[in-house]
Order: sequence, then structure tokens, then C-alpha cells
Amino acid sequence: MYVRELKNQKYMYIIINEPWPWYVSGPLFGLSIPLLLFFGNKMLGVSSALQHICAVAVPTNISYFNYNVKGSFWNIMFAIGILFGGIFTRIFMHNPKAINIADSTREDLQKLGITNFSGMLPEELFGLDQLFSLHGVMLMLIGGFLIGFGVRYAGGCTSGHGFMGLSQGSMASLVAVMSFFAGGTLMTHLIFPLIF
Repeated sequence: MYVRELKNQKYMYIIINEPWPWYVSGPLFGLSIPLLLFFGNKMLGVSSALQHICAVAVPTNISYFNYNVKGSFWNIMFAIGILFGGIFTRIFMHNPKAINIADSTREDLQKLGITNFSGMLPEELFGLDQLFSLHGVMLMLIGGFLIGFGVRYAGGCTSGHGFMGLSQGSMASLVAVMSFFAGGTLMTHLIFPLIF
């Protein structure tokens, strides 16, 4: 009995902490869109949760925030669940092993001054000393504004357009997703080296 419990714990650890193969995770993720449509045509996306939170918490006469939030409450809970899921994972499921990345990527990052690969987030970018420096604060403020403004201007984030919009055949979502990838490529190869 004890041996069986140890085996079950080992399998559970593998299921939770190891990457799932694409042929399992892909179909499970793909099923989320039809399920959302089946249960009330809910739109998957995270960026709209901020709008819903502002509509609940900010007393204002701005028409953008004056609507009934009851039907969108699930979206707020979805975003809060992502936040607490990340915190839970960091505290209870932290992997102490070094991140396994390609040698070419490691070399490119080292050229930019990023040398600590012991965690998911490099200390040179996300360490407390970096975040509270003038450079870090400016990056957070400017980057946060650009991301927030761009997401709302585009009518949704990458998950909203990439998964929900494309699954519904939206041409606007196709253009948005192509723009996201083009912007990411330009940022990585042209702007990122100038910032760091």
C-alpha cells in the first residue's frame, strides 16, 4: 500500500511539474474555445478584465466604463485566478534547476549582458536592484503604458485575438496577430539591443 502511494505521488509530481506533450496539451487547450462558446459565448481574453475592474471600482461618468459588469464578472475571476495561480506556482512548485535554453539563445543573451540563467526571470532584468533603478522604473512605466494602450487600442490582447478571434474567423484578429508578431520581431532584433 505504501509503495503504491509513493508511485502515485511520483506520477502526480510528473503530471504537475513536467511539460505535457503537445498531443495532450494542444487538444485540451483547443477545447477551451468551443466550451466558452457553448457556455454563453464568453470571449477569452485578459486585457478586458482591467476595463471591467475599472467599471466596478472607479466611480466616473466616462461612458466607456458605464455598463453592467454582471455578465463579465467571470472574466475578472479569470484574471485573478491567473494572478493567484502564478503566485501559487512560484511558492509551491518552484523548480530550482537552471532553465534549459538553446546555446545560441544563451550566447545572444550574454552579448546583451544577461548571464544569470538560474531562474525563469534573469536577475539582470528582473532583480529588485534592477526594478527599482531609474532604468527599470522607466522601462516599467513606458513599457506598461505602451502595452496597456496598445492592447486596448487593438481591441484585445494576444490571447483574445490569437485564440478567440482567430477561432471565430475574425479578419481584424488576423491583422492584430500578424501585427503582434511583426512588432515582437522588430522589438527583439532592433529595439531590445538598444535598450539593454
